[in-house]
Amino acid sequence: MEELEGAARIAVHNCLAVKSGEKVIVITDEPLRSIGRLLWQESRNAGADAILVEIAPRSSHGEEPPEPLPRLMMGADVLIIPTSKSMSHTKARREACKAGARCVTLPGIREETFRRALNADYEEIALVTKRVAELLSNGERAEVVTRSGTEITMSLSGRAGYADTGLVHKPGDFSNLPAGEAYIAPVEGSAEGVIVVDGAIADKGEINEPLRLSVKRGYVEKIEGGKLAEHLEGLVEPFGRPARNIAELGIGTNPKAKLIGSVLEDEKVLGTVHIAMGDNISMGGKVKVSSHLDGILLKPTVRIDGRVIMEDGALRI
Repeated sequence: MEELEGAARIAVHNCLAVKSGEKVIVITDEPLRSIGRLLWQESRNAGADAILVEIAPRSSHGEEPPEPLPRLMMGADVLIIPTSKSMSHTKARREACKAGARCVTLPGIREETFRRALNADYEEIALVTKRVAELLSNGERAEVVTRSGTEITMSLSGRAGYADTGLVHKPGDFSNLPAGEAYIAPVEGSAEGVIVVDGAIADKGEINEPLRLSVKRGYVEKIEGGKLAEHLEGLVEPFGRPARNIAELGIGTNPKAKLIGSVLEDEKVLGTVHIAMGDNISMGGKVKVSSHLDGILLKPTVRIDGRVIMEDGALRI
């Protein structure tokens, strides 16, 4: 319990810099209730006027919270959102940040992740992550290859890279916790090739059999890989073609993160890449859909405009 309370203190004091008198809203659901309560209590300990709200679990990542919660969120100084389904890619979260709220989401976080990966040097993570995000922002074209068979290219032209540093100190700042990734929304319609997911996949965790995604003109046209492929098809089918959009290219930068089958932590693992399908509005893209699914790639080589920035999972920056 002591380690969990320590992690909550890092989140509230170091990552969010919560001050006495600030309006803090902690939004949680039944699966994450205990962590939500820890974060609410620590916010109170910091002197904040803290509210704890529990909602019914959403049916998919990116589904909007129920009314009147979005209106309540608009009045917060700080939002802390440990929920079983991600609220990162929701209009409610985006609008609250636009109104000035500092926000962190902790979708599906496990106690072991909360205990370990939050105990990281976020100043050091921020330095590395900002450098990778800068390379993404300045790039025109990205290429990702892996020994498992990934060979995909995508345009980054005109798109900004984002640094998920975990340091959420200014109005409008947003981050996952645990943090540690640089990410970008590739230009819609530009991705071509094959993605072989060999690490983990959102909603299913670590995988034993690789998933092969065939990509044409920016959309996943075919998913292969036995029952897991059928499961993934079932997740995207209700949302139509937009859920197949190649939405994100992300690079993990947190040395404390481990591949444990929880995408929140898996996508932060130093030496991995994740590529997501679905919504990318929150990262400067044009596709809005209530689905965002990440696949983790192990030991990737990443080239930006021909320059190797990661080789077999080792950063070269």
